Amino acid sequence: MDDSSLSFLFTLLLIFIALSGFFSGSETGIMTVNRYRLKHLAKTGSRRAQRVLDLLAQPDRLIGVILICNNVVNIAASSVATLIGLRLAGDAGVAMAAGALTFVILIFGEVGPKTYAAKHPEGVAYVAAFVLRLLLVVLYPLVWLINIVTNTLFRLNSLAKGDHKLNSDELRTLVQDVFLPKQHRQMLLGVLELDNITVNDIMVPRGEVDGIDIEDDLDVIVKQLRSTQHTRLPVFRSDINDCIGILHIRNATRFLGKPDLTKAEILQYAREPYYVPEGTTLPTQLVHFQKLKRRFGLVVDEYGDVQGIVTLEAILEEIVGEFTTSVNDPHKDILRQPDGSWVIDGSANIREINRTLHWQLPTEGPKTLNGLIVEVLETIPESLLSLRVGNYVIEILQIKDNTVKTARVSVAEKG
Repeated sequence: MDDSSLSFLFTLLLIFIALSGFFSGSETGIMTVNRYRLKHLAKTGSRRAQRVLDLLAQPDRLIGVILICNNVVNIAASSVATLIGLRLAGDAGVAMAAGALTFVILIFGEVGPKTYAAKHPEGVAYVAAFVLRLLLVVLYPLVWLINIVTNTLFRLNSLAKGDHKLNSDELRTLVQDVFLPKQHRQMLLGVLELDNITVNDIMVPRGEVDGIDIEDDLDVIVKQLRSTQHTRLPVFRSDINDCIGILHIRNATRFLGKPDLTKAEILQYAREPYYVPEGTTLPTQLVHFQKLKRRFGLVVDEYGDVQGIVTLEAILEEIVGEFTTSVNDPHKDILRQPDGSWVIDGSANIREINRTLHWQLPTEGPKTLNGLIVEVLETIPESLLSLRVGNYVIEILQIKDNTVKTARVSVAEKG
């Protein structure tokens, strides 16, 4: 074998090593490319992105053509290296060529290309997809045969139907990691969190509901309507369980100025009450509000007793954060102290406390601070005392009518 033949073999070997690196990098690049970015680019008209998505839609064929080509060039490279070893050093050169080729293939045919492709998956995928698409057409009969045999032996049919959809927990992790303005990120997380929240988690408790008792004197009712800061008020007889309807304050302006106003006239403007089961999830309730054109509901338990009220605004605030000023603003019940602790009303909602102070008080179970204290103590406190809940120290400041009225809460020191 003359020098020109030897040069040809070296050139051929370099070509096979380069092809090995191309196919190895192609596999990594296409398999690790961001599918969601590709889908977005494809919707905007990117043919390159659509080409990659078409290949990913049939991963068994894609992997088949890559592995066929990669194995062919690796075997060819091994054969050429063997010929070169025999030409240069005889039988001993075969072993030397095998060892040298293994090292070269690992560096330039596997590790190097795959590392580069992992760092630049999109660019590699675009180039590779164009070449692999042509090869898939040329080698389709062989790829088809290999896939049939493989799927039959190993039952890998499900590979072709790979599910790349994200569940809510995975999507939540993705949203937390993606580069978005903090406010937008919080809104997306709020939407994902809705499934875990029910209306009784965000309702205004029955004891805090402001409504019109139609049994009161007319002067008292009129005064209440003139001074209320709510847009809607439940109208009931003596007890909210006997609710007659919901009065929109906008409608009250039609009769407040009349000198001969009667209770019957007030009632005719009250809309039929809408009741909501306390275990209804927020996404479901949001759909119900939209479908029924309602914004206000009375939350009832399994016995039909009213437990509180839920509003459309309260659900939306779980997504976008507080956007209205309300007389029920939790900040009036959460007062910062000079020593860094917080004096909190016992009726304050735990979710509101967590959201306001960025704490992580347990939300499974009791909905209010008073309820949490009673659950931890397993009894109604009869004297002022302190307790620890997770990383928080709670000091009871006031007890009245068998409930904790106020408590001082501080974050426990680590140590």
